[in-house]
Amino acid sequence: MNLRLLRYGFVLVLISLALSLFIPAMAVPRLALSAHTIGIMSGILMILVGAIWPAFGLGPVQATTMEWCWIYSGYANWLGCMVGAATGASAMTPIAAGTKVGPFIAEALVMALLVTTGLSALVAAGLSVWALRDKALRTAAAGAGE
Repeated sequence: MNLRLLRYGFVLVLISLALSLFIPAMAVPRLALSAHTIGIMSGILMILVGAIWPAFGLGPVQATTMEWCWIYSGYANWLGCMVGAATGASAMTPIAAGTKVGPFIAEALVMALLVTTGLSALVAAGLSVWALRDKALRTAAAGAGE
């Protein structure tokens, strides 16, 4: 079990639940609702990954990379949507936010967060799939490398 992922997952769920009280006050309430949902789902995903951590067959560098990519992608995705919801920056989220345009700096921050979220989530998911490959294949690969 990975207690760090469990802790970060529960904290993200807690933050998402607490900030849901402010959805009506946001510049783009629909995007705030999306951020709320993203935060809860990302937190639950981190909790799940943390709970099955012993099943992953990765070396220390790969495991650390996967762990922090899951954490970053969850928080950056939630934060990008929250910044967009609070400032009206919605160029990257037209389905959830419509045609509103926020300040340039907010739009740039949201774009940076959401683009890097996508990249880190791909790395995290790819490493997760790779790490869950059949244990017999991992054993054979380790034996071939000796």
